[in-house]
Amino acid sequence: MDPLDGEVKSAMLTALIRKELRKAGAAPFILDISIEVPPGITILFGPSGAGKSTLLDCIAGLALPDEGRIVVGGAVLFDSASAANLPAQKRRIAYVFQTLALFPHLTVEENVAYGLTHLQADERAKRIAEILNAFRVEKLYKQKPGEISGGEKQRIALARSLVTDPCVLLLDEPLTGLDAELKSAIVDDLRSWNAAKRIPILYVTHSREEVDALGERVIAIDYGRVVTAGAPMDVLDAPRRKRLAQAAGFENLLDGTVLDLREADGVMRVRLGATACELEVPLGYAAAGDRVRVAIRAGDILLATEHPRGLSARNVIEGRISSLESRGTMVIARVDCGVTLAVHITPGAVRALELAAGRKVWLVLKTHSCHLVE
Repeated sequence: MDPLDGEVKSAMLTALIRKELRKAGAAPFILDISIEVPPGITILFGPSGAGKSTLLDCIAGLALPDEGRIVVGGAVLFDSASAANLPAQKRRIAYVFQTLALFPHLTVEENVAYGLTHLQADERAKRIAEILNAFRVEKLYKQKPGEISGGEKQRIALARSLVTDPCVLLLDEPLTGLDAELKSAIVDDLRSWNAAKRIPILYVTHSREEVDALGERVIAIDYGRVVTAGAPMDVLDAPRRKRLAQAAGFENLLDGTVLDLREADGVMRVRLGATACELEVPLGYAAAGDRVRVAIRAGDILLATEHPRGLSARNVIEGRISSLESRGTMVIARVDCGVTLAVHITPGAVRALELAAGRKVWLVLKTHSCHLVE
C-alpha cells in the first residue's frame, strides 16, 4: 500500500536531514537540519548558498540524504535507519521552481492537466476549472505561456502543482521578478486556497520584503544549519549572524570593542573600530575588551543638521556627509563618523535640509536599533 494513501492534510511535515555535498577544490558543504513545518506558510530564509534549495530537494525526493528521516503526518517518505525511500513521484509533494518550467507548446489548460491523466475526463475538467478559478486565471484556458504575463505564468505554475492535491507544497523563490503588489495578490490567492486544504507550505526566499508580506513563521538557516526560528519580527529584526543580517537588510555592519557593561541600565558601550565613535547597545553576553559586531539598518537612523537635544534615543553621533546617492524614491546618505554609516532618507528631506557632501550632521540611533551579530 502507498504510505500516502488516506488522509494526510493538516499534518505536520518533519524533516531530520544530513547531507554532504562536495565540489572539486572546495571544502564539503554539510546540510544538517531538523525542522517541523505545520500547516500554513513557513518561510525558509537565508543568504545564497545557505542550503535552502538542497533541503527542498531532499524533502521532494530529488536528492538523497546521507542519513535522516522525513515524515508527513504518519507517512514516512525517507528513513535511513530502515532504508525507506519513497520515490519522488509517489510523495505527493508539489514543487514550484523559480524557472516555473511551463511547457511552452501546451495551452494553460493542457499545462494544468498534465498531472491528471489518471482521472476521468469529467473529474479532470472539474479540477482544472476549480484551480484556475482559485488563482483567477480562468480566462486563459486556451492561451500558451508565451502569450501571457509573468504574473499569470506564476499563477499557472501554482495551479498546475496544486491541482494534483498534494500533501506538501515546496516553493523555491517562485515570485522573483514580480513587483510587490503582484506578489501580494498571488500570495493572497495562495492563502485562500490553503485555508480549505491546510497543508504545510515551505517557501524559500532571501528577500526580506517577501518575508514581511508572507508573515506567519520563519526558519532562518545559514551554512546548512538552522540559526533561529519563530515569528518574522523575532527572527529577522535581531539576526544572530553577519550573513543573515546582510540578507535581512542590515546595511551597516560595524566592528567594535566593548568598553564597559551597565547592567542596571541593560546596556553596554561599544567603541567602533579604532575611532572615538561610541555606541550604546543592548546588554549582551560580552565582557569589557571583547570584540563584537553591530548591525544597524540604514532606515533606523535619523539624520539632523543641528545637535538634537531632549531625546530618548541614547546615541547621537557627529559626522559629515561624504556622498548622496539617489535610488528611486530613496536617497542613501553615507556619513563619515570615523566609520562610515549608510542612512536612508527621502529626496524631500534632502531638499528641506539642504543636504550635500561635506555638510556637518548628527545621526540619531535608538539603543535597540543596534543588534549584536556573530
